[in-house]
Amino acid sequence: MNATLRKISACAISISIGGSLIACTGDPLQSGLDPFAPMVFKEGTTTMPLNPPNKSTLQPFYVTQTTIFKFAVDTNSILIGADGITRYIVVITNPSGGQQSQYEGIRCDSFQWRLYGVYESSGWRENPLSSWKAIERDIPNRYQASLAQGAFCNFNSQEKNINTILSSLNPNGFIGGQKPTNSNGIQ
Repeated sequence: MNATLRKISACAISISIGGSLIACTGDPLQSGLDPFAPMVFKEGTTTMPLNPPNKSTLQPFYVTQTTIFKFAVDTNSILIGADGITRYIVVITNPSGGQQSQYEGIRCDSFQWRLYGVYESSGWRENPLSSWKAIERDIPNRYQASLAQGAFCNFNSQEKNINTILSSLNPNGFIGGQKPTNSNGIQ
């Protein structure tokens, strides 16, 4: 019986030493990986759309009372990227009826936007100077802020459900162009 207890004791000691060694391999101070360190952003590949905006799937959305432009997003073009970027086609209409279509992306984590390209009569033209820019909240043509706050982002996280985005873009419930309210609903 003494030999059996020694074997059990030796086995228990081996397991505890092995467990301790395994636990040390996951120690961020030992491995150099800090689980609380900010993640480094790595943008995925962006390909320009093949087609112009689809007029039948354009969804107008409200921006501000002070803008003179009209804005619509092509709901068929919305891509929820695994890299944290929501890409989309926006159509901007000026007061005389002229339109410009742009392919853009929004990052919710940093509240930034990027212009990938514009549509011209010959097709999509890529923007060679494309870079991430802060989304402006206090300008009349703040359509990126409206899209981010009203549909594409859930606070500072990307909305991952396309049905939620499409539902949010519904003109009867779209809140992107409204001023934030306090908990009592007072602006």
